[in-house]
Amino acid sequence: MSETPPNPLQYRFDGPEDAPVLILGPSLGTTWHMWDRQVPELAQQWRVFRFDLPGHGGAPAYPVGSVSDLAARLLATLDGLGVQRFGYAGCALGGAVGVELALRYPERVASLALIAASPRFGTADEFRQRGVIVRTNGLDPIARTSPDRWFTSGFAAAQPAITEWAVQMVRTTDPGCYIAACEALAAFDVRSEVGLVGVPTLVLVGSDDQVTGPAEARTLVAGIPDARLAVVPSASHLVPVEQPAAVTDLLVRHFSTAWQPAYDSTTGQAAVPGIPVRAVMTAPQPLQPVAIAEIAPAPVLEPPQVMGRPDPYDAGLKVRREVLGDAHVDRALSQADDFSGDFQEFITRYAWGEIWDRPGLDRRSRSCVTLTALVAGGHLEELAFHTRAALRNGLTPDEIKEVLLQAAVYCGVPAANSAFKVAQQIIREETTPTE
Repeated sequence: MSETPPNPLQYRFDGPEDAPVLILGPSLGTTWHMWDRQVPELAQQWRVFRFDLPGHGGAPAYPVGSVSDLAARLLATLDGLGVQRFGYAGCALGGAVGVELALRYPERVASLALIAASPRFGTADEFRQRGVIVRTNGLDPIARTSPDRWFTSGFAAAQPAITEWAVQMVRTTDPGCYIAACEALAAFDVRSEVGLVGVPTLVLVGSDDQVTGPAEARTLVAGIPDARLAVVPSASHLVPVEQPAAVTDLLVRHFSTAWQPAYDSTTGQAAVPGIPVRAVMTAPQPLQPVAIAEIAPAPVLEPPQVMGRPDPYDAGLKVRREVLGDAHVDRALSQADDFSGDFQEFITRYAWGEIWDRPGLDRRSRSCVTLTALVAGGHLEELAFHTRAALRNGLTPDEIKEVLLQAAVYCGVPAANSAFKVAQQIIREETTPTE
């Protein structure tokens, strides 16, 4: 990327101007201040670059729709500053950005640290449900429960000031940017690609992390060829805040000893990086030779053709999952047998791949049309799961109410009366925060 976009990320530098650049990426709902305790030590050796997610920490509220878009915006910001090559450490969503950078822009990343990260964060349904709650109730319910997800109970009780700081960080985030980040995490899934990460990687996790814990960390270590695991005891999800000294020590050791040299395509030689290496806690261990393997590109498979066009089934299945949720679609497909299997394939291919995936209407509009049609037909069972879908597609409860009022005029009061009962129950279930 050669030009800085009109909405670059909010950032700050710490450390010597001539030092190698080390980027610290934040978690969803936090600001660059989550790294405050690491910066003094790291800035002795590196030019530390921290950034805020859009709408976080007072940053301009320009939402990003995917992790790849966020990575591209970060790179564009770095390009505008003349930063070409860097080490990268990221926590949770920040870790997802790090994986994306290593996969799509490997020539830019010298070394990688993934903290509280995963090749897939929970399920798409969980993050879309969180977006529904924020859209309906604002960020306060998420803010009040953040300490339970981020810290161990002992730490939260012993550090009330930090706990309150965490709540306020989330509460002051732009809701639209938070929802967009949830959608980005819902769509993030690199389980089939982590084997292509080609830089030295530290995978770091809190022993008590209930969000992305040691199991997810081991999945990353098993998949990334040159990866090492560090489990920090007595720490939960926001481990850089809860155990700052341990995390700092691990990051200094990793980036001091595992910095992949840049490859010069014009000479075929690798440059030796000028990174100072000093003892941290224990004497530095001798470097082990790194085996370099050439990975052949995956063969390009032609998709099945239907009437001279790509088969819309896969696109339809993706849209169906995004709109109705993985749990609903998995249940419908698992119940299919020889009698109903063809019908499931039919609606996935044509209803979802041909119609719902058309660009002529956005998904909000398609949800309005669908709700009206279901009221008219009296299809209350489908109205229930399409009410959930409408909330995921961005309709608010008030907007769904207006759709049903409009339907009452043209479809009849009795039909709308039944529809209101169904929709009211679904909206209560979907928008009630989970304590």
